Amino acid sequence: MLALEHLAWNLPDGEPILKDITLTVPDGKLAVVTGPNGGGKTSLAKLIAGLEKPVSGRILLDGEDITGLDITQRAKKGVAYAFQQPVRFKGLSVRDLLELSAGGSLSEQELCAILGQVGLCAQDYTGRQVDASLSGGESKRIEIATVLARKDAGLLIFDEPEAGIDLWSFSGLIDVFQRIKTRKRSSALIISHQERILQIADEIIVIADGEVRSAGPRETILPTLLGEEKARRCPLEGGPMYE
Repeated sequence: MLALEHLAWNLPDGEPILKDITLTVPDGKLAVVTGPNGGGKTSLAKLIAGLEKPVSGRILLDGEDITGLDITQRAKKGVAYAFQQPVRFKGLSVRDLLELSAGGSLSEQELCAILGQVGLCAQDYTGRQVDASLSGGESKRIEIATVLARKDAGLLIFDEPEAGIDLWSFSGLIDVFQRIKTRKRSSALIISHQERILQIADEIIVIADGEVRSAGPRETILPTLLGEEKARRCPLEGGPMYE
């Protein structure tokens, strides 16, 4: 279980971005963090992954305080993170990257299964370099695939996974998240504005102005969000809840 206790984080100039965040994500649950742009959602994901350090508060994973651990140490504890803007690795192939994530060699069948979940053909991509030759959408899919390859991951973090994903692959991604929900010992935290992702969440956490505005089961939180959105404008079905 992931637990955040009174977490706060400031920009280098001292401007507060996150203020006293307290929440939990139980094992076997899919939690979606949503809210207006600039509210602190991505900052929260980076704090959990170990890319940033809080100015106060604690991060607990299965009861262990991991607040002082860096991203590599947290990865060893089972935290997997998909960047909003994927990192490119010159000289590293897609196969190399997926096998590094998996912690060992992968068969062609395993590579095909992992890449197929993000709409990519293993035959076309395993030998490709993870560099500027990949489009933004391709890089995003491969980044997500590295998280899916983590067999030991107990906490999967996806920062706006829908960005750069076409409609067909997005439908496949929804299926991936549905399957993640069946992993009883894993939990997932997704940063997203997409209504279709919110609709499959177990828990929804709304972050606004650096604070938890509301949190609870999807059945409780989503109708309120939909009502607020309907009052503001008439969105396309399945589109972003916030912009």
